[in-house]
Amino acid sequence: MCGIAGILSPSSPVSHDRLKSMTQSLAHRGPNGEGHWINNKGNIGLGHRRLSILDLSDAGQQPILCLDRYYITHNGEIYNYIELREELKKKGYVFHTGTDTEVIAAAFDHFGEDCLDHFNGMFAFALWDEKDQRLFAARDRFGEKPFFFIHTTDEFLFASEIKAFWAAGMDKKVNRRLLFNYLTIGYVDNPTKPEETFFESVRKLPAAHYLTYTPATGQLHIEQYWQLEIQDPLANISPQEAGEQFIDLLNTAVRLRLRSDVAVGTSLSGGLDSSSIIALLSAQTQSSKKFQSFSAVFPGFEKNEAPFIDEVCAHFDWPNTKSSFGEDSIAALIEKVSRHLDEPFGSASNLAQYVVYASARQNGVSVLLDGQGADEVLAGYSKYYKWYWQELFRHRKLLVSGELKAARALGNTEPFRFKNIIAALFPDLASVVLEQQYLLKAVKNPALNPGFTRQQSRDAYLGKPAISTLNDALYYNTTIHGLEELLRYADRNSMAHGVEVRLPYLDHHLVEFLFTLPGNLKIRNGYTKWLLRDAMKDRLPSSITWRTDKVGFEPPQKKWMALPAVQALIQQSKQKLVNEEILNESVLKEKPQPHSAYAAEAYDWRYLAAGFLY
Repeated sequence: MCGIAGILSPSSPVSHDRLKSMTQSLAHRGPNGEGHWINNKGNIGLGHRRLSILDLSDAGQQPILCLDRYYITHNGEIYNYIELREELKKKGYVFHTGTDTEVIAAAFDHFGEDCLDHFNGMFAFALWDEKDQRLFAARDRFGEKPFFFIHTTDEFLFASEIKAFWAAGMDKKVNRRLLFNYLTIGYVDNPTKPEETFFESVRKLPAAHYLTYTPATGQLHIEQYWQLEIQDPLANISPQEAGEQFIDLLNTAVRLRLRSDVAVGTSLSGGLDSSSIIALLSAQTQSSKKFQSFSAVFPGFEKNEAPFIDEVCAHFDWPNTKSSFGEDSIAALIEKVSRHLDEPFGSASNLAQYVVYASARQNGVSVLLDGQGADEVLAGYSKYYKWYWQELFRHRKLLVSGELKAARALGNTEPFRFKNIIAALFPDLASVVLEQQYLLKAVKNPALNPGFTRQQSRDAYLGKPAISTLNDALYYNTTIHGLEELLRYADRNSMAHGVEVRLPYLDHHLVEFLFTLPGNLKIRNGYTKWLLRDAMKDRLPSSITWRTDKVGFEPPQKKWMALPAVQALIQQSKQKLVNEEILNESVLKEKPQPHSAYAAEAYDWRYLAAGFLY
């Protein structure tokens, strides 16, 4: 896990100082070393900040030269690098380090661009081919690791974080179109243009894509190399068979993510996902080897997870470090997190995540296993009920299935009304109506400057695709809109402290299998994430396995937003947005309204976060 950067300037020399400014802006991502390489012509430069995870010797320093041809700078981990290295050895390749980075270069030499099909991991890397005078760069399947770039007529720059471009002296201009969508409906990305960011000149390489850039011609080519497929579900697979395959794949994913030459730990929220990882770790490892776990707690808050955290740790005799928050530190913490994230974020949950990762680093742990991704691939959010019920209704199975009644018995209040019936029968129409409702609500927002609304609403992208099945909804959130936002938060908040986060639920073999399963193995007997719950019923306390009150990792945001120092920050951000003619001046007379982390109309939080763009 590291920070990468590069400058390719066909017509002018690359400044070493400029390249170093980029890597220094990423120093938090790689506290264990720094490296730079500029070619003999002086027009190609690669930079790297190192977080030592595999092969802690100097041999692991990057950028690294492989096969006397390839210079590579790499961020992330190829979990199956050992098996892939052995395969390549049989084909005649010789390795001089114990790194996965050297395996990437050898795999590219042997397989070409198809090497990406052989990688199981999270990664973003750039490989310069001295022979062909071409850059090859790629990003992992789900976008766990970031890759941003700027392409002008004169040069091509790339980096792990946007702030590196400002360090390189590039112009900073806010993308007001994406800002409009964020302020109105909370989108932090563009589902129709995944390369878009909050800055006009900065693009991101979409997940599961690679790019090639040829300086001599200025030609940039971007192509998708992997796509999750929605197949007809395996209708005849039994719950028992599905459960056995699922737990086998999840166990393998956990085992692969333990490969490290430094200490490994886990995040623990008190929910099913992170608790399940601890259960599997406990079964896989010797009892004498306990991995540390790290949690955030909120004493006095009604959604404090401390009792569930304690129950899991007591059950497995598992060490845990809890972090809590002093109210006098919240405003400063918001500013710190905003600087690290570079772009606006959805809620104060990021503050808790940031502090958990800081605690891990302070306790000597620089690799953490985390439960992110499980909700998206296993149907963990309550919003998925309606999609499953609509699927059942369309097939005339809703009543006979008993699912609606079972969910109500568990206390679920997710509505199922006439509009859901219409959506079930006419999903295309439902998508159009929803888009119109979003747009109407956006243009009628009295806080927005009319000129800003008039200009940006013409290009707004407020709609969602037609969704016919539960798997359609999961696919949308996993690959198009939803998951990558959370992965961005996890990457920036962890790397702010030089901590690597690994996500077993996003092993692509596991995810591909889950999308062959029917909806009734994901929501069943009224329970979300039924497949995981059933697999864990004999491994975790039943109060963890079958709890239904956990919606997400939620801090006391409403209380924090009422703090005078935070109220002052909100007002400062609103003033910036007024100055930019984004908000009407009248908003400055309105006292900021605190709201919970998952409130539908979280306007004042959005104003707060958006202000840090300027």
